[in-house]
Amino acid sequence: MAEAIVTDTPAPLPDPATCALDAIDVSDPRIFEDNCWQGYFARLRAEDPVHFHAESPFGAYWSVTRLDDIKTVDTTHQVYSSEPVIVIGDAAEDFHIPMFIAMDPPRHDEQRKGVQPAVAPRQLANLEPLIRERVADILDGLPVGEPFDWVEAVSVELTTRMLATLFDVPFEDRHLLPFWSDCATSSPQTGGLTMPEEERRGHLMECLEYFTRLWQKREREPGQDFVSMMAHSPAFKNMSPMEYLGNLVLLIVGGNDTTRNSISGGILALNTWPDQYQKLRDRPEVIPNMVAEIIRWQTPLAHMRRTAACDAELAGKQIRKGDRVIMWYISGNRDEAHFEDADRLIIDRPNARSHVAFGYGIHRCMGNRLAEMQLRIAWEEILKRFHTVELVDEPTRVKSNFVKGYTRMPVVLHRH
Repeated sequence: MAEAIVTDTPAPLPDPATCALDAIDVSDPRIFEDNCWQGYFARLRAEDPVHFHAESPFGAYWSVTRLDDIKTVDTTHQVYSSEPVIVIGDAAEDFHIPMFIAMDPPRHDEQRKGVQPAVAPRQLANLEPLIRERVADILDGLPVGEPFDWVEAVSVELTTRMLATLFDVPFEDRHLLPFWSDCATSSPQTGGLTMPEEERRGHLMECLEYFTRLWQKREREPGQDFVSMMAHSPAFKNMSPMEYLGNLVLLIVGGNDTTRNSISGGILALNTWPDQYQKLRDRPEVIPNMVAEIIRWQTPLAHMRRTAACDAELAGKQIRKGDRVIMWYISGNRDEAHFEDADRLIIDRPNARSHVAFGYGIHRCMGNRLAEMQLRIAWEEILKRFHTVELVDEPTRVKSNFVKGYTRMPVVLHRH
């Protein structure tokens, strides 16, 4: 991939309402950090829903921005292949990390099936009391009436504890997991953590070493965790070390970013539309639907990438074999043709579950029910304790075109 062009004064972002279509590059991480991405995608959906951008720091790519077209790409793996990578700004080509989300059937199906039991319905039912206990413990330890950072104190802490359970790592090591997740989703091009590429790779190799030791232990003493599932599944028998790292990264990122950023995003959205917050207080039974609506509105992972396996036509555009095709889930979830008043959070929206934040088709996030359960329990417990989680300053957003999240969100709690 092309190297990012680094200058002391980056060119200003174009005005999405008046600039030429060719000037719109929705891969620029600044539009997500500045929270000004909505106008660019609205323009593309209206005027050029399958949009070719010839020159970006990542090279040429197609942006697919309408919900129906995204579903077409996501369900036609014979045409739009998941191999070999998943994001437009991934690490250098010489540091390739295979993972089953970046595979096509049948290999994808075999490996996914091998770890699915860790988040199966019966296992989730067993996890629910533990999740509720941990949510209660976190919420009961928060300061009331004074500002603190919701991201660090609640969103990160809850998802970190959950990841530690899913991988059965020692509780004192739990903070390694979100750090490795951030390393995996960062690069000089996409944004995220700012560190030299060599250092980032070093941390990921530390992750591999840590989990290799855990694999060896699970071979002798299996449990119900992800590592045990891999260690005892034929689908992972001949897996290379880098493929093991890739699948670890996939499961860690999947368990970290969706829940973490949706917990924070829900606070922002309900403060933005206080009428919806009051509706939630009046009708707490709407929480399950609200969870789906928060995930739609937030869309914690902005996109996934496919590579055209052959020449194809999409929405009247000619896609050539080898072209990068980007499904912008963040745009599909704001598609006015499917979601009325799409930029607004409406907690009882009838079709909230029609979102594509978890992907669509065979690659749909296998932990989606776990993420929804964590969010549901979190909001049930928040409502028991607090009248309002008040946002007291503008949140700080991740500078990334992949992870749509927050690094800081100052709040004050008010009891009933």
